[in-house]
Amino acid sequence: MAAPGQDLLDLQLAVEERARAAGLDVPEIVYEVVDHRQLNEIAAYGGFPVRYPHWRFGMEYDRLIKAHAYGLQRIYELVVNTRPVVAYLLRQNAPVEQKLVMAHVCGHADFFVHNAWFAHTDPNMMDVLASHGARIRALADEHGFEVVEDFIDRVLSIDNLVDPGAMARAAGRPGNAPPLERGASERDVMGHLLLHAPLDDWQHEVLAVLRDEAYYFLPQMLTKIMNEGWASFWHSRLMTSSLLRDAEVVDYADQHSGAMGGEGQMNPYKLGIELFRSIERAHGGELRPLFDARRIHNDLTFVDQVMDPDFCRRHHLGHTPEECAAAKDGLLEQLTNGGQPVIRLLGGGAGDDLELEHCWSGHELKLDHAEQTLRHLGAFWVRPVRLHTRLEGRAVLLTCHDGLVSREYGEMLDEPDARTSGAA
Repeated sequence: MAAPGQDLLDLQLAVEERARAAGLDVPEIVYEVVDHRQLNEIAAYGGFPVRYPHWRFGMEYDRLIKAHAYGLQRIYELVVNTRPVVAYLLRQNAPVEQKLVMAHVCGHADFFVHNAWFAHTDPNMMDVLASHGARIRALADEHGFEVVEDFIDRVLSIDNLVDPGAMARAAGRPGNAPPLERGASERDVMGHLLLHAPLDDWQHEVLAVLRDEAYYFLPQMLTKIMNEGWASFWHSRLMTSSLLRDAEVVDYADQHSGAMGGEGQMNPYKLGIELFRSIERAHGGELRPLFDARRIHNDLTFVDQVMDPDFCRRHHLGHTPEECAAAKDGLLEQLTNGGQPVIRLLGGGAGDDLELEHCWSGHELKLDHAEQTLRHLGAFWVRPVRLHTRLEGRAVLLTCHDGLVSREYGEMLDEPDARTSGAA
């Protein structure tokens, strides 16, 4: 990694001046210049190369390298939510590409500052994750690398069992996770384990660290469409209104279209920018409603409010009212809880069996994943762990005891309306 040269610093100054003049609140941004290999390595760590050692980061790096080599994927930009904001520029980029990336980063930086779902995140996360990494390395030295890594594997298998609705309780407090003084919420299974599972001191410490990280990364999962859409809307507006030179138009169009293509209706860049443009169109070009939407929504509520039948027809997602409704419902289903099943606690204090419920949304759990997760929970809890769900139209109780999972089938159940039984 290297600091940007004077030419890039001058370009950054010009882009940020235009962004602020257009209404964006751009905090301090620090750029690092990297090559493709370094960018893929940083991306494998979620933008934080200072994190703890673990095999999954190496696996993700290998996937990114192969995808890049075969032309299946390209990382256009990488920016992390810290103060100052840290972003990465590819050394091989042409000047027009650097300009586009900087305009895009200005949108992300504004989004991080103002979107309500990021209000609880620690602005010093680069230092925090470095501290977490150092502490986990020390614990690995003390207890054995494989022992600690195996425990981390179990924790990572449940790091989606947190509560998006509890994030607001962490705002204004140290760290990213909601406090546990009054107990965990019914969806914060990680917090419940911290309070009641029979863990060794070092295990408790690792679980607390990874729960904190899970709550830091959670808003990114819940706002992918909005965040990329907002950044794309502003890079498009800034580039075409004031930043492009005539000789750069074709190259810019090529780069912009590359980011907008692929992944069908779920390309977050394309879907997000078109949803924001739809708001702009509905308000006669006025931008204030876009800033308001950027402030309060997550992907689920944003799509629910903005994706109307006119939008679906305009973007070939459906033609009849029924087709448009089906397209919207399908997308909302994918976005509910970030596409993860909703699991809530039914009971289980220290010394009791742990009872969980799958909040039915119309789709069965992947049984192999569910059973493996129960085994991991059973290793934390020691006593039996039970999960109430549905399979093949019947109530089913999955029970894990001593690493073995059994199924107990109950009565046939009527199919509820999936739109009223899930949780956002």
